[in-house]
Amino acid sequence: MSSMTPLPKAAQRPRHLLALVTIALIGCLGGCQYESDDVSLPSASTPTTEGRTVPPLPESGNIDAGTYLVLVTGYTVPFEITVPEGWSTGDGDGLAKDDPDHPDEWGVFVGWWPADYVPTDACAWQGALVEVDPSAKAFVDAMTAQTSTASTPPVEVMVGNYSGFEFDHSVEGDVDITACDRDKFCIHSEFSNECTRWYSSAAERETYRVVDLNGQRAVSWVVQFHESINPELTREARAVFDSIVFRSDK
Repeated sequence: MSSMTPLPKAAQRPRHLLALVTIALIGCLGGCQYESDDVSLPSASTPTTEGRTVPPLPESGNIDAGTYLVLVTGYTVPFEITVPEGWSTGDGDGLAKDDPDHPDEWGVFVGWWPADYVPTDACAWQGALVEVDPSAKAFVDAMTAQTSTASTPPVEVMVGNYSGFEFDHSVEGDVDITACDRDKFCIHSEFSNECTRWYSSAAERETYRVVDLNGQRAVSWVVQFHESINPELTREARAVFDSIVFRSDK
């Protein structure tokens, strides 16, 4: 990773209050089974219980192994996430880990920043970012209808006390990224005029989980940047992804 920031290779997240959007690259992971694989994670991945204080996720830097509380801007319900050693964060809106076998390539990433706009075509995306209403189903419908990408059929899941959908997403067929707007596949964005989540190659894979927080959606995803990533690392990333549980008083 870069010596300047902890997540230069794993996040495309614009920093708020900047005049110009600055973005770094991210990608995707396949697999749509909700139960976590056999990866040992420290602490518990269940909602906070009485007598246990969960610290907030740090906004940047390397993360100690443990369970953290995350409150995404605009969400009415926070979630907990559990990570092993070796993960880092940039803006507190995602976690990344490099593959030591491929030090010059991106590893894996788990992200959760807002996704308010989805282009109708991931390749010809400029001027085609469409605002999606706040429901979980609206986002799923927009993503699965997106051209130049392909999705698996959404599966209904429960995340704590909240229902949602899960599906895989990837580039469709032999779409040539060099023929796409600004040489990228735009998947979704926080903004109507700029892409904040894209694939930089056709090899990227990801799994999305879209949760209904009483009418408001919460979107998270786990990323595998290329097929040669160590399988143990992809299983670990999936376990981190599956550890996300929204807190609830229900």
